Amino acid sequence: MESRKLAAILSSLISQLLLLLLHIFPRNSPLPNSSHSILPLLLFSHQLTTTLSLSLSRKRKRKRDSRDANPLILTRTPDSFRNSFMMTSSTFQWLSGLLEPLLDCRDPAELFPLNLSPALRLAIGLSRLAAGLDYPDISSRFAVSVPVAKFCVKQLCRVLCTNFRFWVSFPNPSDLRSVSQSFQSLSGLPNCCGVVFCTRFQVVNAHTNSSSRVAAQIVVDSSFRILTIAAGFLGDKTDSQILKSSTLFNDIEQGTLLNAPFTQYLIADSQYPLLPWLIVPFAHPLPDSLQADFNAAHATMRLPALRTAASLRNWGVLSRPVTEELKMAVAYIGACSILHNSLLMREDFSALASGFEDSDSGSCDSFEGEAVSSKALALRDTLAKKIHDSRNS
Repeated sequence: MESRKLAAILSSLISQLLLLLLHIFPRNSPLPNSSHSILPLLLFSHQLTTTLSLSLSRKRKRKRDSRDANPLILTRTPDSFRNSFMMTSSTFQWLSGLLEPLLDCRDPAELFPLNLSPALRLAIGLSRLAAGLDYPDISSRFAVSVPVAKFCVKQLCRVLCTNFRFWVSFPNPSDLRSVSQSFQSLSGLPNCCGVVFCTRFQVVNAHTNSSSRVAAQIVVDSSFRILTIAAGFLGDKTDSQILKSSTLFNDIEQGTLLNAPFTQYLIADSQYPLLPWLIVPFAHPLPDSLQADFNAAHATMRLPALRTAASLRNWGVLSRPVTEELKMAVAYIGACSILHNSLLMREDFSALASGFEDSDSGSCDSFEGEAVSSKALALRDTLAKKIHDSRNS
């Protein structure tokens, strides 16, 4: 078996094994002999298999075709890499090495042999995701056929969403404390574990020329990191309807998430209902009132969500209507979210938006007259009093 195929299989097996551990040892109980996140271990597994691939293949160099010397890939000026790939040249090199065993072994029979290096495959995929180039433009730029360009883009999305989905995962109880502390430093409100919101993307059916919207429900922390994402909901559903049909809602209601002995909660805007674990602003507060002070702090905590939504639209393929089938549009949303987190992990802010996205919600549910639990009302009142007292002390 070729070394790169062996490394890819090992990488996938190790990733699946470690993800299985997350189910064997639930998030509400730490892994044996460790109070730390499993993320560094997962990253190490992929770095290990990449190193293995490089060492095993050192004596088996494969002849590359002249396209590997494409000057568009090798020109490592900061601006060219940020404009073309939404990342620095060093991040591109790191990502190329990390993905190499997976990008270099899955050529379909009808296109074999592609004879393209992993770096070139990554560049082709990022030209679609980051720059938003259409397939004919990618074909012309990299001197490959349109089918090859489509394959490289789909391959990158598949590898990211399958083997690196752990880059978007809800924190374990230990890491949630750090998330809560960051939100408290931002606003003064304790025990907040994230901001939930929905954002919508336009999808155009090229055959019928009809347009629709696909919604993604996202939870972020105060540093713009995506904690969970679920994409593929019909865009005409309200944010509340999407929430109640999501696994996030079920997991929290069943006690799988946010199950600490003290009260933990998420926050959201007024498109959502007030729940014992979901805190929304007061409706129509009087100026300079306790409720108005709380709403101001609440709005500050929601800013990371608005900036994250804007950052996702910075990715070229999501910055305009996606003219592909719905399944591919969902793959783009997932892949760009994973890349968003990987760049933040490396402190590469090339793709981070400087501004904020306006609220892009569906039609709002009316919660007037709906039964709201006394626990939810009491928690919001307690948090409002805490903010009011801290500002007056």
